Amino acid sequence: MSSVQLALLLLALIAASAFFSVSEISLAASRRLRLQTMADEGNLQAAAVIALQEKPGLFFTGIQVGVNAIAILAGIFGESALTPALRETFSTFYDGSYLDPVSQTLSFIFITSLFILFADLIPKRMAMLAPETIAMSVVGPINTLIKLFKPIVWVFNFISEALLKRLGIRVDQHQGVTSDDLYAVVAAGAHAGVLMRQEQQVIENVFELESRLVTSAMTTRESIIYMTRQETEAELRQLIRQHTHSKFPVCDDSIDRIVGYVDSKDLLLRILDNQPLVLSDSDLIKPVMTVPDSLTLSELLAQFRASRQDFALVINEYALVVGVVTLNDVMNTVMGDLVHDNQQQIVRRDNGSWLIDGFTPVEDVMRVLGIDAFPDDSQYETIAGFIMFQLRKVPKLTDTVTHAGYSFEVIDIDNHRIDQLLVTAEKPTTD
Repeated sequence: MSSVQLALLLLALIAASAFFSVSEISLAASRRLRLQTMADEGNLQAAAVIALQEKPGLFFTGIQVGVNAIAILAGIFGESALTPALRETFSTFYDGSYLDPVSQTLSFIFITSLFILFADLIPKRMAMLAPETIAMSVVGPINTLIKLFKPIVWVFNFISEALLKRLGIRVDQHQGVTSDDLYAVVAAGAHAGVLMRQEQQVIENVFELESRLVTSAMTTRESIIYMTRQETEAELRQLIRQHTHSKFPVCDDSIDRIVGYVDSKDLLLRILDNQPLVLSDSDLIKPVMTVPDSLTLSELLAQFRASRQDFALVINEYALVVGVVTLNDVMNTVMGDLVHDNQQQIVRRDNGSWLIDGFTPVEDVMRVLGIDAFPDDSQYETIAGFIMFQLRKVPKLTDTVTHAGYSFEVIDIDNHRIDQLLVTAEKPTTD
């Protein structure tokens, strides 16, 4: 074989090795979310890449078989192509005993450098720039090669999986998209400047609807403004004047004996038409939607949509009313700081401490203070619930709980309810 033919063969081996390098990185780095979106739109190549990613052992084994075969051939033919030329060049000024070793060593260094640069580094850097596009281009040839060398690929894949299992390492992997994946994508988008900080917060709040209960967004029992069927017209007018709500629950003497709700527009029409304003008239009272306090905000949204309602009473397992929740409450939870400043529930003071309302959801406290988690957070929804859970008693003034480097001190109590907490960062202790 002539020197020219050997050189062309070496270039072909470099190109083949570059192909395997590009394929390996692009198939491994392709983002499943983007591929799934394209597959849903009918892109068959994207679906093929996903199918191959679900069997990583096969394509990694196939690629490694190809890479190592090329490396062996490159060593054989590369030396044959370059060593004689180097020997002839050096022999013009040196013809000693080290001529052959030096020629072989320089040939090895040169060929290895070519493969590292043009068959490995540059192709892999290129593959990282557009992994999905390249993966869809190479998935066809890679599948063909896997089928072509199926016996070899199967043997090596079987041996590697057996060894991994023997070492107690799982070889199967879950390919489903998790909420953590979505959080990571959103965080990366915000870090790169693609998303604004407020937009990131809204998206994360939407994810939290699946875990936050209605109790985290409702108006609590003691803050509910309701009407009774026994109230006089003068009392009803005074209540309407003092509280500009769009809807009022209607009870039969007690808040736990709910009979429905009235719409402020209907009451206003009665007043404008000079009609008597009495709740004994059943035409004014409409059926009210009730939901259990164990419902998540996501499930509540589904019920609002199905019933075409935007107002519901929240009851506990004993059929006692614990709060009122509206569609606007859920939307405020989603929009967060875009529509209000944490509902003024968390106020930072000049000295670096915080005043926090007891009804503040623990998720908001975690976000503001940078706390990763609260212990046993499935047992409570609010920061007041956290304090009571930790104290294991009805709190009193100056009771303090420490967590995650912060001190939570009870500074205001209203009828056994924690109304306000003072939160300060604990000073690090010095030895």
